[in-house]
Amino acid sequence: MPRYKYVANRLLTLVQNICLGAKLSEYHTGFRAFSAELLHALPLEENSDDFVFDNEMLAQALYFGYRIGEISCPTRYAEDVSSINFLRSVRYGFGVLGVTLKFLAQRWNLAQFAIFSATASSQRLDQ
Repeated sequence: MPRYKYVANRLLTLVQNICLGAKLSEYHTGFRAFSAELLHALPLEENSDDFVFDNEMLAQALYFGYRIGEISCPTRYAEDVSSINFLRSVRYGFGVLGVTLKFLAQRWNLAQFAIFSATASSQRLDQ
């Protein structure tokens, strides 16, 4: 993994652990398993169609009080298989910070966002 990605990953993880009140080892690999209950409960239609989607899902799961468990797995990074370049990495990093700020603003009742809307979540269950 390029050094800038490693440092950014660690910093973003620290910021999110503090702001989202979790203790995850990292938020950014995208390798996840979710229960069917969670997938049906979250308002996923409100999420991005880009790399930040999985980060939004984690923030939603934490916002709605779901438990998150981790199982470590080895990861290898190779220059020729990375699907995100430097510019998109920067955009992703700002997207993660945006998700974190939305989480805090919603939690503190400063603003309302559809990705953290219980109404959107319950409407999904009714469909």
